[in-house]
Amino acid sequence: MTTRVQAVHQFVPTFEPGAVGGHALQVQRLFQDRGLQSEIYAEHLRMPGAVRGRRFTDYRGRRGQKGREVLLYHMAVGSTVADFVESRPEPLVVDHHNITPPSFFARWQPELVHGVSWGQDQLLRLGRRAALGAADSAFNQAELDAAGYRRSAVAPLLVDVGSFDAAADEDMVARLLDEKAEGSVTWLFVGRVTPNKCQHDVLKAFALYRRLYDPGARLHLVGGCSSRAYWSALEGYVAALGLLDAVHLTGPVPAGGLAAHYRAADVFVCLSEHEGFCIPLLEAWAHALPVVAYSAAAVPETVAGAGLLLEGKEPAVVAAAVHRVTHDRELRRGLVAAGSRRLADFALDRTRARFLRSLEDGLELPLGA
Repeated sequence: MTTRVQAVHQFVPTFEPGAVGGHALQVQRLFQDRGLQSEIYAEHLRMPGAVRGRRFTDYRGRRGQKGREVLLYHMAVGSTVADFVESRPEPLVVDHHNITPPSFFARWQPELVHGVSWGQDQLLRLGRRAALGAADSAFNQAELDAAGYRRSAVAPLLVDVGSFDAAADEDMVARLLDEKAEGSVTWLFVGRVTPNKCQHDVLKAFALYRRLYDPGARLHLVGGCSSRAYWSALEGYVAALGLLDAVHLTGPVPAGGLAAHYRAADVFVCLSEHEGFCIPLLEAWAHALPVVAYSAAAVPETVAGAGLLLEGKEPAVVAAAVHRVTHDRELRRGLVAAGSRRLADFALDRTRARFLRSLEDGLELPLGA
């Protein structure tokens, strides 16, 4: 007789706004919609407003009661929460969101090296304990397989793509458009300012693009600072390139400001070297922006033909690609249309079904109604 699962509880090192926190909320809604109990437990609780999580040490389980609970741990960095779920007897699913390799931080954020190295060790240990390893992408799934997980599956990130339609700050849109020189192009990249995102490579390519094609071009690097040393180096590089009037590092922006930057841009340029998925690609498609991206890590899998992928990111290669995308109208229309089709693959009704099916098949258990 098949055991009936009554609850799927999630565990995460830090429950806060962002890709993992947003995914956890959507997973909670999915399970609750199927009649299951579902709480989110964390060491650090930083969600604003009415969104509530619970301290992971409050979890007690259902010892001696009929039914069954499954634990789902979100892996992205080392945490005492991983040690906690490893010690529990309940069936465990590890939802792997990728761990940025420590080599990216050794120079710029040495204090993070321990945390990510710890996470890599925990990923291996949890592989001996987990009934299933779930991954946002095949790229992440390959890491689970290499870590020795008995079963693994791609279970898509749950993203409310409808939320990308947040009303833009119209005053900011007007200001950004006023700053553009007539006929010139605005580049955009969105992501935390951190070494693996490689904003410095975007700067190199942008500087050459201005010299070769468009001296009035502008670049907006939107995102909060994860590495103060790297941020300072970027600021110094901007000054050394003579681009203080053309490049803006915005820091974190609210939803309306983010939408404004997408509205005012002409092309989204991603030269990141390590992504487990890359949600800003979806945001770019939602705002009808063509994408130029370096083909690394999970980026080609996420793009899946809906952007101009580059096998190299030498400044001349990137600059020429951006020039093509922004001046070849047929190419631009094709990329925007492909982006719209690709975005539809991530609609919640589709991803919820795929996520649930991946977990049920991997666990060989029905999860709710």
